[in-house]
Amino acid sequence: MAFPTAVNSQITDSVTQANVKVLGDAPATAMGNLFQATAQALSNSAHNATTAQQQTNVTAQASTTMGVATLYALDTAATGKATASILNS
Repeated sequence: MAFPTAVNSQITDSVTQANVKVLGDAPATAMGNLFQATAQALSNSAHNATTAQQQTNVTAQASTTMGVATLYALDTAATGKATASILNS
């Protein structure tokens, strides 16, 4: 600090200490922001994976339902003939 100044030295010291505190807190604040962003990204990816799994299960259930409905819609004689043909091959 340059002496003498027109400002009281206690004022310049308090301003200097405030600036040093801001510079000292900057790395911790930056790491906190990084950790928060990383946690948010990981939680978003976990949520997306869960949603994709649920949608896959809904699609599988729908296709199973359609397959069973198709089997029930077939004529019994045709089903027996097809089953016998499959078993004899």
